[in-house]
Amino acid sequence: MAVSFVRIDDRMIHGQTCTRWALEYPCDGLVAVNDLAATNPTLKAAYKNASGKKTFVWTYDEWKEKCQKVLDSKDRYFLITKEPILMAKILVDDKFDPGVREVNIGPCNDRPGAVKLGNNQSITQEEAEAIERIMQAGYNVEFALLKDEAIGNWKKFRDKFGFK
Repeated sequence: MAVSFVRIDDRMIHGQTCTRWALEYPCDGLVAVNDLAATNPTLKAAYKNASGKKTFVWTYDEWKEKCQKVLDSKDRYFLITKEPILMAKILVDDKFDPGVREVNIGPCNDRPGAVKLGNNQSITQEEAEAIERIMQAGYNVEFALLKDEAIGNWKKFRDKFGFK
């Protein structure tokens, strides 16, 4: 299996991702998909240097070109996006099958118009719609900054956004 962990995290790559989660889901490298980070040399370098692992920071278009190479690799990767909308595009619209059926949602900063679900975990209606689409496509969506600090499954929160 080339993808060992799928995560939505507004910080994308940081210490918790690279150390704590890698203990739960071993990986050889990270693939972060974010157009802004991939096209900003300073951000890209910061993310690549944050992990201590083989790290790729790609635009969505680069991801589409290279995702099959990730699947075919002998290495195990974390697939990370900054927000749920892009992850839904990858998993649902593009029908990318990472081989795992779990999607972890980490930090999502408080913002105007976002509903607070837990500590540092707030989402907007548009993000909720993307998460609902991911769940409807057969993924188990869990909110957890860290494995032992999970606040619950998407099913626990979806009624706050009008889903039954």
